[in-house]
Formats: sequence, C-alpha cells, structure tokens
Amino acid sequence: MSIVPAQSVSGFFVEVVEDAMKARRVEATEGATHYLVALLADFAHPARTAGQTLERPMTILLDEALHVPDPAERFERLRLLGDGVLYGCGFFGEHFESRGIDLSYMHGLGTRAYGAASSMLRSHAQEGPDLFAELAEKFGVFVDVVGEVADATIAMGTESPKGLLKVYERWLKTGSERLASALTSRGMVPTRLPRGLLQ
Repeated sequence: MSIVPAQSVSGFFVEVVEDAMKARRVEATEGATHYLVALLADFAHPARTAGQTLERPMTILLDEALHVPDPAERFERLRLLGDGVLYGCGFFGEHFESRGIDLSYMHGLGTRAYGAASSMLRSHAQEGPDLFAELAEKFGVFVDVVGEVADATIAMGTESPKGLLKVYERWLKTGSERLASALTSRGMVPTRLPRGLLQ
C-alpha cells in the first residue's frame, strides 16, 4: 500500500470525506461533516473505545444503552453504538450481508441509536441544529459516504499484488466505480460474468 502524506489522520479524512460527499452528491451540515471525519479518525486508532462497539451483538448493546439510568452514560452508549453501526456498515457492509445480516436492519439500529441520542438532547432544550437528528435522518446516506471513503482508502493499495487483489475482491462485492478506476489504472479491466462463472 502506498503511503499518502497528510498532516494528521483527521487531515487525511477531511479531504477524503469531502470528496466522498461530492461523489455521492450528499448535502450535510458542517457539523455532520466534521463528525464523520472525527468518527473515521477514531476508528483509525484501534486502541480507542470506538472500535469496541463492534465486539458484541448490537441489538443487545442498544437495549442496554436505552436502559442505563445515568443520562450521560446512556447518551455516550447510544452515540458509540450509532458510530459503530455507521462505520461497520460503511466499511464492512458486504461482510454483514455475507453472514445473512440484513443491512436495512443494521441501518435501523444505527438510526434508532442516533435518534435516541437526539431525543435526549432535545429534552434538555438544546438550541440550534441537531447533529444527531441529522445523523439519524440521513443514516443510509452517511453509510454510503463512509463506504465511499472505504473504497477510496482501499483503492490506494494498488501498488502491491496483494493490495491489488484486495481492491479487486472489494470491487467484486461492491461494484464501486472508484475501485474499478483504480483497477483500470493498474492495467486490469474489471468485468462481471454471470453468477457461478469465474474469469
């Protein structure tokens, strides 16, 4: 994989998220854009708590979060769950589907977590735009943006044969135009055959 110079992990993701939003024609508030950048930067650091959300069944996590008596802890658990589902669906959606998990179900969990977090803020008379309501309302759109970011970062790995194979395997699963362009730039012409046939 080639190394791309950036001032910071967040600096890298600012550019990639903005490009992904343009590619997907997504309109989002500045707050939501910054939140996605911060979320991706958090997941880039495996030692941080963001990645721990993906370690347990998410339905159980949602139930537990909704029943935590302490409001601050409840809000944090809901936020982390929403973040985990958003990241997981964007980066690993095809993995969930291959295990028989319906992505619309996953989207529902993420929407519910962010929606409940938003309700907590509204009950405390927050003024101004509601970031978590936006994340809940546009959850599927933001999953697409995170998926586009995943494709962009994976597409950078075409320098080695192993990286090129990884790009091709993801392209087979997602059909991403960005990944197809990365493959084409390396001399491969990605084509799909009818199911069951290999090329």
